[in-house]
Amino acid sequence: MMKRETYRIEDIYVPVKRRATLVPATVDEIAASILEVGQQSPILVRQDGARLVLVEGLHRLEACKALGETTIAGYLVQARKF
Repeated sequence: MMKRETYRIEDIYVPVKRRATLVPATVDEIAASILEVGQQSPILVRQDGARLVLVEGLHRLEACKALGETTIAGYLVQARKF
């Protein structure tokens, strides 16, 4: 079972390919939801040497950034590099 942890947003690297899929309207919707009910689904990150790389949850990450959050809930997973 994965353990939910809190990660510093500034420590999470977002690959260029993943960043290209960003939809600003979706970020706004998720930010509004986070304000109402909190973050419901943790993001997924993987370890790549000393850094954390985003695997899933770009819009949640960007929504938290937009809200001025410095941390985000997530799971550390074993994932292959793309």
